[in-house]
Amino acid sequence: MAPAAFAQDTADPDKDAIIVTARRTAERLQDVPISMTVFDQQQLAERNVVSANDLATYTPSLTSNSRFGAENASFAIRGFVQEAQTSPSVAVYFADVVAARGQPALGGGNNALSGSFFDLQNVQVLKGPQGTLFGRNTTGGAVLLVPTKPTDLLEGYVEGSIGNFGMRRVQAVLNAPLSDTFKVRLSVDRMKRDGYLRNRSGIGPSTFNDTDYTSVRASIVADLTPDLENYLIADYIRSNTNGTVPKVVLANTQTVGGVPCLPGATASGAALLLSSLVCSQQLARASANGYGYYDVENSNPDAQLKQEQWQVINTTTFLASDTITLKNIVSYTEMRQRQSGSIFGENIQFPVAGGLPFGFVNVYHDNNRDTLSQYTFTEEFQLQGRSSDGKLDFQAGAYYENSGPLSWQGTLTSILASCINVQALQCTDILGTPASPAGFVQNTLTRYKFDNIGFYGQATYKLTDTLSLTGGIRYTIDKVDAQGSVRIAIFPAPNTPFFICTSTGLPAANPSDCVVELKQKSEKPTWLIDLDYKPSPDTLLYAKYARGYRQGSANPSNTIPITWGPEKVDTYEIGAKLTLRGAVNGYFNVAAFYNDFTSQQLQANLIPDGTNPAASPSAAIVNAGTSRIKGVEVEAMIRPFAGFRLSGGYTYLDTKLSSYSPPVFPGFLPPLPTSQIGGDLALSPHHKLSATAEYTLPLPENVGEITFGGTYIYTSSQIASADSPIGLLPSTNLVNLNASWNGIAGMPVDLAVFATNVTKEKYPVYVGGSYVSAGYDSMLLGPPRMYGLRLRYRFGS
Repeated sequence: MAPAAFAQDTADPDKDAIIVTARRTAERLQDVPISMTVFDQQQLAERNVVSANDLATYTPSLTSNSRFGAENASFAIRGFVQEAQTSPSVAVYFADVVAARGQPALGGGNNALSGSFFDLQNVQVLKGPQGTLFGRNTTGGAVLLVPTKPTDLLEGYVEGSIGNFGMRRVQAVLNAPLSDTFKVRLSVDRMKRDGYLRNRSGIGPSTFNDTDYTSVRASIVADLTPDLENYLIADYIRSNTNGTVPKVVLANTQTVGGVPCLPGATASGAALLLSSLVCSQQLARASANGYGYYDVENSNPDAQLKQEQWQVINTTTFLASDTITLKNIVSYTEMRQRQSGSIFGENIQFPVAGGLPFGFVNVYHDNNRDTLSQYTFTEEFQLQGRSSDGKLDFQAGAYYENSGPLSWQGTLTSILASCINVQALQCTDILGTPASPAGFVQNTLTRYKFDNIGFYGQATYKLTDTLSLTGGIRYTIDKVDAQGSVRIAIFPAPNTPFFICTSTGLPAANPSDCVVELKQKSEKPTWLIDLDYKPSPDTLLYAKYARGYRQGSANPSNTIPITWGPEKVDTYEIGAKLTLRGAVNGYFNVAAFYNDFTSQQLQANLIPDGTNPAASPSAAIVNAGTSRIKGVEVEAMIRPFAGFRLSGGYTYLDTKLSSYSPPVFPGFLPPLPTSQIGGDLALSPHHKLSATAEYTLPLPENVGEITFGGTYIYTSSQIASADSPIGLLPSTNLVNLNASWNGIAGMPVDLAVFATNVTKEKYPVYVGGSYVSAGYDSMLLGPPRMYGLRLRYRFGS
């Protein structure tokens, strides 16, 4: 009989060493003085990671904002949040290339699309400012998606999955070395799953928060000479879903018609009307018909979220000598998105003439225009080297990024209007008069051009055999050229639009009459100083100081066209990385950090003060804050006995908005931030814990490898909106389970079952934030229990 097999059991941690590229070169995780979390492809599959939201669930100090759909989720690390229409505070990289730009009204771009999380070598989450070695400056961190590179082996697999909510998924990978110097890897991922939100309105799709994507990738490695390698990746992703819709749960009005809403109402004007209708109609229906937790109502008949992206990346690496390597990375990406949705989730009618459709904000794509239409070109040249005595390692590089419009981006937004067909402008202003309009449709066109230039260098010098000093510097030049045209269509008579420019207040028959152009430019140096002490090969102690920077930008299509400047952060971090050997092996990593934030980019809600009839509720980005962010992070893994592996991470985060001094916006009340002075920053839970246990049974090799695993994730309460009674998201306790049988009876067949949120925890992930502006509020809901089964057939070497 064959001996018992423990595929992941070893007395030598070096055999399990995790290789990362956080410093643009391959290194052991334990040798890198950066706080980071790493998942390989097997771990991603066991945790059923399909989207950015899934990745954030498992990663301490990483959260996501999916207000405009899971496909548009943006990341936040250590309290560094990307507010709407700002550049990312956490950059996403695929094969060393930053995610495609985007700045649409409803989110999109700058992120990891669904269909990105397959056939990967690993995913690395880097925490803290990045810039001295990476293409784009960020204050919060970076998420690196490292695709599997073509190898010398003829191999591959075909995998099929089924699950609840009608889940069907097929993956296939073929790796083919066509010659000793030419290798190809082809991969495809197709997944479809029904939405878990049930639409009870009868308007638009029957479900929301569905999944429907196709991802295709081709990679080629050509060894042109023994010292010259060319690595080409072509990638295509298409997603076609219904998007998301929030669930209305609260109205800021007195009890109406026997339905309890919120006593002690504070709403007034249009907000009082909206809250009363939401209370007496939508919330009353939910109560009378016994709506379940995942039952919602949609009022947008055109609800959809379609995305399409194709990308080409070419990396050329030249070993100029034993000590010098030259690398060039060039990429081109095009991304298009078309989105329509009910932003705040209301579904009400105005009680006249039998009831006319009515609402606060409903957004549609502008006829045949996309809501995001952008190309991104990047070019990066790197020089990596080391001294002949091995004491000095250095890198230097230059980065250029150019992103521009493929066409005008367009939306149509109905606000306090009754519309039968928004895109045909079949609307009625039921609240206003020709002399004093109240309801309207806003037509917004935008296009953006971004230019980013960076020069950087970083070097590490061994002062002694155990003490090293690292210094890095970068100089960044950012330019944004933004054009926007905003017109409102008022309706002096039903279905008879009359257009007015919001920027001038004058009539405008054509969008070109209202074009506003804004430019924003900033130039900033950033730097890093790091001292590493390695008293033994298994112990790394480090202390570092870094200056982080995030560029400013512009929004020409805001109610008031605005620009905002860059933000900066000074971050201080000390950490230790310990490798454990002996009877119990593994690792223990800990980092403590303190950040000072100035000129922070915050989102603020704008409420009209009634002096400007063309003004509508809106949001603006303002450089209004200083913040203090501090905390501790722990990542650990141990193998206490044969076959058993316990790993996890914990983050304690303490954030504080120290000051808030927003600019004055004529025609609006003082803008309200998402956080309160002296309070926590948004999406910054104090505690987040993720713990995973895995056990592999001691079975003969001819039986196969059977492993059982489970993960527990705790996230404490966190602020989503400071001006809403439901703005504090409650704490969550999630449990995910998986089991696998690899190499069934010695065959190249693997079987796995998985379940997420097995305890059926019901929890919100964001709030609409319309309590003050509209008199009611809504929540975005996290997914219920999901489960499925995977079967894989492997072939080749």
